[in-house]
Amino acid sequence: MIEIEKLSKTFYTEGGPVNSLKNVSLQIEDGDIFGIIGMSGAGKSTLVRSINMLEKPTSGTVRIDGTDLSEISEKDLRRMRRKITMIFQSFNLLSQRNCLKNVCFPLELAGVKKAGAEKRALELLELVGLKDKAFAYPSQLSGGQQQRVAIARALASSPKVLLCDEATSALDPLTTNSILELIQKINRELKITVVVITHQMSVVEKICNKVAILEHGSVVETGSVQEIFSHPKSEAAKKLVFPENDAGVAGSQGEDVFALAKKNPNTVRVVFNGAEAANRPLVSQLASEKGILSNIAYAQTKSVGEKAFGAMFLSYSSREDMEQAISFFKSVTDITVEVL
Repeated sequence: MIEIEKLSKTFYTEGGPVNSLKNVSLQIEDGDIFGIIGMSGAGKSTLVRSINMLEKPTSGTVRIDGTDLSEISEKDLRRMRRKITMIFQSFNLLSQRNCLKNVCFPLELAGVKKAGAEKRALELLELVGLKDKAFAYPSQLSGGQQQRVAIARALASSPKVLLCDEATSALDPLTTNSILELIQKINRELKITVVVITHQMSVVEKICNKVAILEHGSVVETGSVQEIFSHPKSEAAKKLVFPENDAGVAGSQGEDVFALAKKNPNTVRVVFNGAEAANRPLVSQLASEKGILSNIAYAQTKSVGEKAFGAMFLSYSSREDMEQAISFFKSVTDITVEVL
């Protein structure tokens, strides 16, 4: 378990002190894929580097399985860092070493003999799907392949915790998905706790079970991903979950959706609060089963696991059709409907 308690970090610059972290407290359970999300400058990277004490906090504590990292010797801290490894946006591979030697590097530092280190490195390259690239150099690999090698290297010391600092930010969407699936596999099969630092809500949606929202160095909201998506409380969470404000979103003709609702009094707002509807085409189902057609003025929904979050503005040709549609949608758990 990772316990972060009242963590603060102040940097002193020519322009004066900068409070990068302010009284941050978090608890990350064993086996979590825990997302820490915020916009640029929120303090995310400072926080993740404080977890393994690469960045020494100004005050507060970080405990790993009950051990306060600020109170142990440098030697013990180096030993602890082998169990709290890290991958970065820039991969940080050694350009003069091939993939096999890159993965061997932390094992060499730990005093593992060459034969044992190479055997372990080949196993890890196979785990990340790159055993055939063992003797290739970083310059010969794509960005996604380099990140896979970096992940294999991070796993070489059999860590308990994997810290991911914007690990997919430099990758295209397809490669990002494959890396996120690999991280999920590692979490599931190797029982490694993962902390994901990101500014992309799509990353949190894809793999995290818990999330903390960081803003201006403070945690403004934390909870399960489903809780945050269904009922974001802070303004920062609302902006991250649904960047467009419903009241200001334009409909298909470029008009505000509420202006569209005024034109058609048979308009409803359907809100998905974690509904078991991610794989159900509800609007199509309403049309096929009830013969009721919906005009979609606006829709913004997200699927998290098997559940749907978000909202849709739907209008109907008659009051009777609208009332039947309301009844239909209300029959689905965790959907609320309001007439505009």
